[in-house]
Amino acid sequence: MLRAAAVFSDHMVLQRNKIIRIFGQGVTGREIRVTLGEDRARTLCRQGKWTVCLPEREAQEGLVLEISDGEEKIRFTDVAVGEVWLAGGQSNMELELKDAEGGPALLREGDFPGVRFYYTPKQARPGEDLEEAERSSCWECFGERDAAKWSAVGFFFAVQLARRLQVTVGVIGCNWGGTSASCWMSREALLAREDTRSYVEEYESSEAVQKPEAQQIREYQDYLAYQEAWDKKAAAVYEKDPMMAFDRVQELIGPCRYPGPMNCANFTRPSGLYATMLKRVAPYTLRGFLYYQGESDDHRPQDYYSLLTGLIGQWRQDFGDEKLPFLLVQLPMHRYRHDPDTKSWCIIRESQMRAFHMLRNTGIAVAIDCGQFHEIHPKNKKPVGERLALQALWGVYHLIPEQEAFGPIYRDFLYRDGGMELAFDYAQEGFICRGEKISGFELAGSDGVFAEALASFEGDRVFLRAREVKEPVMARYLWTNYGEVTVYGANGLPMAPFRTHIF
Repeated sequence: MLRAAAVFSDHMVLQRNKIIRIFGQGVTGREIRVTLGEDRARTLCRQGKWTVCLPEREAQEGLVLEISDGEEKIRFTDVAVGEVWLAGGQSNMELELKDAEGGPALLREGDFPGVRFYYTPKQARPGEDLEEAERSSCWECFGERDAAKWSAVGFFFAVQLARRLQVTVGVIGCNWGGTSASCWMSREALLAREDTRSYVEEYESSEAVQKPEAQQIREYQDYLAYQEAWDKKAAAVYEKDPMMAFDRVQELIGPCRYPGPMNCANFTRPSGLYATMLKRVAPYTLRGFLYYQGESDDHRPQDYYSLLTGLIGQWRQDFGDEKLPFLLVQLPMHRYRHDPDTKSWCIIRESQMRAFHMLRNTGIAVAIDCGQFHEIHPKNKKPVGERLALQALWGVYHLIPEQEAFGPIYRDFLYRDGGMELAFDYAQEGFICRGEKISGFELAGSDGVFAEALASFEGDRVFLRAREVKEPVMARYLWTNYGEVTVYGANGLPMAPFRTHIF
């Protein structure tokens, strides 16, 4: 039976100015012929799979894509050629437009013909359910019903690009809340790195996966039924007292069992969604990746840099382009009211910034001021999407100056007059304080004990002094899971958090 991969459908967006890969399944030995406008390509179906490459095209709309094998024929209409980005990550990339700040009004009143969206079906296991979900999936154009479930970050990013580039922008959503980066990498890639090997080893040695597959599935289904009931009880409790401590909630209604037994049916298992989601859309021709993730890796922040850089390399390889742009969202402020400040998110943010500095063709949207206290899913997604767009417009499309795309980023320091002078990139026009005073800076001496520092702006530099630290050795800024953000560049983008010494 002739089939194109599920990501090909009516209303699809194909990448302009790059070789276009079309792929799918068919009968081994048959010749596959593909036509897009005046372009034609052919290949043989081998071992039930086929891929053809069509030549580069400029932006265009209203095309028809036809695929045939001499016996069967597939026809897709309203095909656009424009810009295509994959939006990966977890719940903050997944957060839907209908739930975002300003989203409902945009859905009712907006008109965005230049933005289209494909959502990779969320399926944890291969099999008939996955195939049925793919048969029901398709590219969507903007409309109040369909766009309601689009990624808000992906949407706001695409709106900016479509307006600036004057082409259709397509977003492929490939994300799932609560997932570690290890969910989106192959078993082989995880095992290849010392820092990530344990994700696989711990999973495969656990008691849960030693059981027969049918029992694993049954136990996970039992968990889902329990958790659904628990979630309803929890919602009722939080409606009465939104700030109740999580431990107290569990005392009242029983234990939360999320994420359930870590077995073959659990979507959070290592490498699971790599197989059932990412690989189902690869190697669709893209311009690049958007990635908002890290929250679910805060229990092992020291491993995140290796995990993230491994993921970037693998995704680029899977999509057939080692230079594909990879645009990161640096995590915003977050802490639940009753949680201690573990500073684990600081390490995640630092790893994201380090990946930006160390890997070519990456960008970073600093979202430190886009968080909400006691809320891991902040609703103000517009600035996040727009800052990602700034990264693309500078680093990918070269349409704006670098200075416009970044807030201040720490560069180096020197000791002076009993304090520390910090130098920054992207601060040529100075800084802005949004708050009663400049806050968030700290100094420490050789003992490593930090104290609040008094900060003053000196052109493109910041000078720090602390009464309790007579001989400062190191400095840091916003080294906290949640705190007030007060320092911005002249362009309105926030200063990125940092520390001068890693130890």
